[in-house]
Amino acid sequence: MKFGKTIKIFLIDGDPNGRMSCELSNWTGKAYKIPRINIKDCSDRSDLNNTGVYLLFGKNNEDQDQIYIGEAESTLKRIGQHLTQKDFWNETIVFISKDENLNKAHIKYIENRLHDIAKNANRYIVENSIIPTKSSISESDRSEMEEFIDNIKMLVATLGHKVFEEKRELKSTKKQDFFYLKAARGADAQGEPSSEGFVVFKGSKATFKVTDSIPSGFIKLKQKLIIEKKLIEKEEVFEFSEDYIFSSPSTAAAIVMGRSANGLTEWKLSSGITLKDFETK
Repeated sequence: MKFGKTIKIFLIDGDPNGRMSCELSNWTGKAYKIPRINIKDCSDRSDLNNTGVYLLFGKNNEDQDQIYIGEAESTLKRIGQHLTQKDFWNETIVFISKDENLNKAHIKYIENRLHDIAKNANRYIVENSIIPTKSSISESDRSEMEEFIDNIKMLVATLGHKVFEEKRELKSTKKQDFFYLKAARGADAQGEPSSEGFVVFKGSKATFKVTDSIPSGFIKLKQKLIIEKKLIEKEEVFEFSEDYIFSSPSTAAAIVMGRSANGLTEWKLSSGITLKDFETK
């Protein structure tokens, strides 16, 4: 069971595009979201000299979201070094402890876990060339750090980056809770609605051919998925190599079926209930 949370966001410079600090009710951690251009202004934040974990966000040359995950005993100093070492990033989110209770072993553990979670979520390109070393800590410390990590995930998503979030949000293991789409030319897909649109599951089959009347935007999107190897050719169909989030159920249905489609009526539960009826009843 999840409970409501209170998050306090403070605009340090009175600018929604500038520096901000974030605190979660009943948590000893603290987050800072800092644009790259404002790193030089952070000498007024003495707690940024503490031990912490930081995330660098930006895009690569293919305009894909990218992240670098790091740790440091003097966080601000380390981020300052990245101004000359890495040029892909445009903002950082830093996590420290208000009670200065994070030590080197703790942050190494957190760094490793965040790296694994980001890789498994497969939303951003993880820029780390080496997998961070996972430190050995006591069972009680491990429990505390896992709670710390859960709060990091929540705040990072709140601050605009779903890098640690699973693509499937309903988290149901019941087969009847998945939506299906079967059609001509080998279309055979499964998926579910999400807060971002519609997720088509890994292993789903999309038609190899498209109709002459399909809008050019869908053709371009399908080519993009093929180039990025999100769609892999398998005999006479394309297969999704990973879960993929489409902007809408209709876009998902069009890519799967190779023609324009109304996703609200094409996606159905095994009981025959359409997505439209599922959402409105």
